[in-house]
Amino acid sequence: MKVSFGKERRTALTIGDRVFTVANYLFLFAILVIVAYPILYVTSASFSSPYAVSSGKMWIFPVDFNLRGYTAVFKNRQILRSFLNSVMITAAGTGLNIVLTIMAAYPLSRKTFYGRGVFTGIMAFTMFFSGGMVPTFLLIRDLHLYDSMWALILPGAVGVSNVIIARTYFQTSIPEELYEAGQLDGCSEAGFLLRIVLPLSVPIIAVLVMYYAVGHWNSYFNALIYIKDQDKQILQVVLKNILIESQMMEQMMVDVAEYEERQGLSDLLKYSTIVIGSLPMLILYPFVQKHFVKGVMVGAIKG
Repeated sequence: MKVSFGKERRTALTIGDRVFTVANYLFLFAILVIVAYPILYVTSASFSSPYAVSSGKMWIFPVDFNLRGYTAVFKNRQILRSFLNSVMITAAGTGLNIVLTIMAAYPLSRKTFYGRGVFTGIMAFTMFFSGGMVPTFLLIRDLHLYDSMWALILPGAVGVSNVIIARTYFQTSIPEELYEAGQLDGCSEAGFLLRIVLPLSVPIIAVLVMYYAVGHWNSYFNALIYIKDQDKQILQVVLKNILIESQMMEQMMVDVAEYEERQGLSDLLKYSTIVIGSLPMLILYPFVQKHFVKGVMVGAIKG
């Protein structure tokens, strides 16, 4: 009977259904190619020879495999230092973001919290209006945060959109009966949050970790404004400076052969830095991927 049922289901598909299915597969395959090819190209180019990259011989897979680009990148000690700075800022910033976001979202999710609508409105107001770049810079300077790593962490310690996502998740995924049961057992608000809410909120926490970590790792403009000491600079700014320096050296050259060689090395350096800058987030994503879809769907759509 199962076999006949399967046959009935297959024969029930109309021509329009089949065309729609095929079109979906073709569309998804095209999206896959559009997304995957640049990643594969950049990665392969970083392991290819400068001549193969500049001459266009390298299409998908590495040609004349070598590590000259990575060797050139890691010869600069400032890159290693800035890489560690970015890791520390991302780790510390994400940890602080998660703690403050949960501390803000949980009270706003409780129906017994008086004035939660007012506080939500005040927080939402900051999503549409800000003090501007110059007043923010003056504030950072007056708080003695200028040229400090805290200048890259504290101004964005709480993301209002993420607070709203977490609040919605708590409201829709944590039954009120659990809170009542916790009260009967003598559980305090803090105990209920730590022992019941957080273990049940792993999906949304994974989503928030991913959002905040990517934001910190890709942060560029704030470091350019607030960090003066090069020993405290982050990876993205240092890599940008290296690329600019290599391009300026190329423009000062007259010899054609030497110019082509430097151009090839510059391209190789560029692709290597892109891979290095993207690798930490690519490593992080598989660890949160199993919770990511569930957390996004429940926290962002329900309610």
